[in-house]
Amino acid sequence: MSIERMKDRLQKLIAQAGIASRRASEKLIAEGAVTVNGKVVTEMGTKADPETDHIKVRGKLINPKLEQRKDIYLLLNKPKGCLSSVSDPENRPLVMDYIPETLGKLFPVGRLDFNTEGLLILTNDGKFANHVSSSRAIPKVYEVKVKGLPPEPAIAKLRRGILLEDGFRTAPCEVKELRATKTNAWFEVTLLEGHNQQIRKMFDTINFSVVKLRRRAIGTVGVGTLQLGKFREMTAAEVQRLMAFKPRAATGRK
Repeated sequence: MSIERMKDRLQKLIAQAGIASRRASEKLIAEGAVTVNGKVVTEMGTKADPETDHIKVRGKLINPKLEQRKDIYLLLNKPKGCLSSVSDPENRPLVMDYIPETLGKLFPVGRLDFNTEGLLILTNDGKFANHVSSSRAIPKVYEVKVKGLPPEPAIAKLRRGILLEDGFRTAPCEVKELRATKTNAWFEVTLLEGHNQQIRKMFDTINFSVVKLRRRAIGTVGVGTLQLGKFREMTAAEVQRLMAFKPRAATGRK
């Protein structure tokens, strides 16, 4: 095998070393925090071979991390009241607080907002994380409790797709009523996209506020009996099934 064929993009190598997600790695490169053989690299798409090139991030050699690295895939049942992030300048609780430091540098795949609970994947595999977080073929299933009893015509609008107040138009989605009381209703919502706080904004648009939100499944992986605040390793089959989801053709929706 030639040396050229062994080279990989720097952002991929940094993510594989567990330093940061691929997107965050691109930011590190743009900021001039990455060197290859002593030279600062800021050009995206630059490739390197960790077997022959010395790659440093903020002055620290990452080659040993690449040599020792083991792919880790975890499922966490995220409680509400913590951030889906690896750090926070305001020192708020993080999902990483529930993961032992001995597992090394991991990062969340996608996000659940501060007051949303449920299934969250954490990994050090940048390729896997990018595939799952950017895919519009992997359904994410949520259970939603709303204040009041939305009429069927309002729910039908959500199913067809609706223009949010921030200007984003949602794609068609599945919305099923699960149960209702005199004052509240529970729905199952299945999305193929991940706009910021999308479900809360969807119900706000039809004038019914969300009072509880939890993610129950990501593709073929469900939360099952995993308790809040607990995690488990994903099986190889679970990882492979998520990677098997193929990208859907673009719809042209803006």
